[in-house]
Amino acid sequence: MPKFTRRRLIQTGLATGAALATARCTKPETAAEGTPDNPATGPEVNANKTKDVTLRLIGTGVSQINEIRDKAQEDLGFKLDMRALSTEENNQIAITQPGQYDIFDGEYFSLPLVVPSGNLQPIEVARIKNWDKIVPFFTAGEFEGMPVETSQGTAPYRVMYVNGPDATEFSPTPTDYATLIPFQYNADTLGYRPDLVGKEIQSWGELFDEEFKGKTAILDIPQIGIMDAAMVAESLGLMTFADKGNMTQAEIDQIIDILKEQKANGQFRAFWKTFDESVNLMTSGEVILQSMWSPAVTAVQSQGIECVYAPLKEGYRGWGGGVGLSKNLDGVELDAAYEYFNWMLDGWVGAFLGRQGYYSAVPETTKKFMSPAEWAYWYEGKAAPEDIVDPFGKTLAKAGAERDGGSFEERFGNIVVWNSTMDENTYLVQKWNEFIAS
Repeated sequence: MPKFTRRRLIQTGLATGAALATARCTKPETAAEGTPDNPATGPEVNANKTKDVTLRLIGTGVSQINEIRDKAQEDLGFKLDMRALSTEENNQIAITQPGQYDIFDGEYFSLPLVVPSGNLQPIEVARIKNWDKIVPFFTAGEFEGMPVETSQGTAPYRVMYVNGPDATEFSPTPTDYATLIPFQYNADTLGYRPDLVGKEIQSWGELFDEEFKGKTAILDIPQIGIMDAAMVAESLGLMTFADKGNMTQAEIDQIIDILKEQKANGQFRAFWKTFDESVNLMTSGEVILQSMWSPAVTAVQSQGIECVYAPLKEGYRGWGGGVGLSKNLDGVELDAAYEYFNWMLDGWVGAFLGRQGYYSAVPETTKKFMSPAEWAYWYEGKAAPEDIVDPFGKTLAKAGAERDGGSFEERFGNIVVWNSTMDENTYLVQKWNEFIAS
C-alpha cells in the first residue's frame, strides 16, 4: 500500500473564541415512537440510550472544529471526541487501526486506499434522510445535466458506492450502500494579492510568469501540487496529459523536470504544506500568487487585506469530503453515528462551513441557516447586500462585493480535474520529493 498525503486544513485551534451570528439549529422531526426500528429520523430518537455515547471522530481540521462539536453535542445529546490530524495520519489510522475511531472524515480521493482495507463499513443509504437532496455529482455522477466523466481524476461519484454491506470494492453504478456521506467540497484555484500583482489573473499559466519571479508558491502535497503544476503546464502548452488525475511515469518525469527548471530559475518563493503557512505568506506579501484554499483566502480577507480566488479560464480542480463508519461500530453507537450524519446534512454545518467558502452537500437545508445576503453572496454569485462575515464573526467582504468565480453553478460547471489517487502514487511521491529537494 503506497503512502498517501493530502491537504492539511484549518487546525482545531482556529475554531476558538468568536461567537457566530447565526440562527440556532432546530431539531429535525422525530418518529412518533422513537424506536430502534427507526433510528435515523432525528436527534431525539433513542435519546435515552444515546445520551451516554461518546463517538470518536478522526479527520482533518475542515470539520474537527470546536464550534461544530459543541453544537452537535447540544443538539444530539451525546458526546463527540474529535481529533484533527494530518491527512497521512488520518488515512493510516483509518486503514490500520479501526478500533481507534468510530467515524472517519476524509476526502473521496483517499478512498481507493482506505476502502480496500475493509475497515470502513458501508453506509445504508436508506438511513440518510436527505439523501435524495444531495447534489447529484455525488450520488448520480452528473451536474447540471453534464456527466462527471467529462472531468478527470477521482470524481466522488466514482468511489461513492459499494456492492453490499460487506463489500470492499467500488460499484460503478448506484447501490443501497455508500462509502462516505458527503458534507463539504469546493473548487480550488490560485489566490493572489491584486494590490501587489497589479493585474487580473486569468490563467493557471501565470504562476510561471517571470513578472512574478520569486513571489509565487505552490502546494507541497504531492498528490495535489502535481495537479496544480499540470494545470499550469497545459495552459502554457508545455505538455499535455492523457489524464491529469492518473499520470504515467513518463508524464510525471516530464512535469517534475518542468518544476525543477522553474525552481532553479528562482520562480518560487516557497512550498507550503499547511493552511497557516499559505495565509502568512500572502498576508506578509512574501508571496503574491500561489496555490490556495478557500478558507485561507477568507482568512486573508478577514484581516482587511484584499485577496482574490481567481476564476481561471482553464477551470478548477475539485475535491469533496465526507464521513464514514468504522467496521467496529454497532448497536446504540452506530445509531448515534447515523444521527450525527443526518444532523450534518440538516443545514447548520453547511452554513458554518459555507461562511469559509465551502459548499454544502445539501444546499436546500443550508439555505435555511444563511441570511438572504449570505446566500446571495456565497451561492448565487450576486453582489452582497450587506457586509459578509466569516464563521467567527470577522468581516471578509463589504456590501457590494461579489464572490470570485460567480455562482455555485458556474464554479462547479467548470471542474476539469478532481483530486486523485494515481496508480503511480508511490513513484509520484518519490519524484515530487526530488523536486522539493532539488
